[in-house]
Amino acid sequence: MKVRVGKAIGGAFSFTPLDIGIETGIFKKHGIEIEKYDFGGSAKLQQALAADSIDMGLGSGPELAFIVKGSPVLGVAAMADAPWLLTLIVDKNGPIHSVSDLKGKTISVSTRGSLTDWLVHDLARQQGWGPEGIKTLPVGTDVSQISALKTHQIDGCVIDLAAAYRLEEEGSTRIVVRFGSLFKDFHIHIIYARRSFIDKDPDAVRAFLAGWFETIAFMRQNKSKTVEISSRVMGVSPAIAGRVYDELMPMFNSTGRYNPKALEVLRRSYVEMGILPTEPDMSQLVTEKFLPPVSK
Repeated sequence: MKVRVGKAIGGAFSFTPLDIGIETGIFKKHGIEIEKYDFGGSAKLQQALAADSIDMGLGSGPELAFIVKGSPVLGVAAMADAPWLLTLIVDKNGPIHSVSDLKGKTISVSTRGSLTDWLVHDLARQQGWGPEGIKTLPVGTDVSQISALKTHQIDGCVIDLAAAYRLEEEGSTRIVVRFGSLFKDFHIHIIYARRSFIDKDPDAVRAFLAGWFETIAFMRQNKSKTVEISSRVMGVSPAIAGRVYDELMPMFNSTGRYNPKALEVLRRSYVEMGILPTEPDMSQLVTEKFLPPVSK
């Protein structure tokens, strides 16, 4: 069975299980042939799903709001929980030293309506400044955002931990926010499937999810192989990939089951941030029916 799968951001550690499952033959063992695509943010991933360019997508929790707005997809698994992947970095020699210095500043994000966009606006809301208390500018990939930061077009950017460590190692930036410490009950990532694909080939959805969660188990038990593949995918040294592995492996969900508290955080936020006019019924946006059984 061929399954076309998109990653919201190609080089982020969160999405390397797809590469690891392909390279180790785990997906193949489940009868799945993966056709892999990388996108420059959540909005582009959802556009590809809506256009029938891909069958399944590795995206973010906040993207569930796209379904309410008409995206023809369903969240089929909770992929990862607290957002430890993402950091807000600033110029090491600039004036920003803490969260309190971010009021009114412009922070780059991948795309409008993306996870990174959501996190910055909710950070501003948490600080009591309202969701627009920090401005966001959609710039695309980490490479584009880092370039904008270095040329002072923005005051900071939200990028993944591996890229932040690499820049910190170079001595050019510093981390001022680790989002995982601010959002404990959360689903940073959700696995999405197009509804027409679910209807046409539900067994392919089940097989993909079985392969995905077997890959997560493999990664937990095989650090060296995971670091070898992920360092290549992320474009960082094995040393940085090892640090990232230690910090981020705990965020992966082992079963795909949703945390009701995390769904409630997302549900409330959509109205508080003006994304949706009313709080949605989250049970209409996600399902657990295709998940592999939990081993006892």
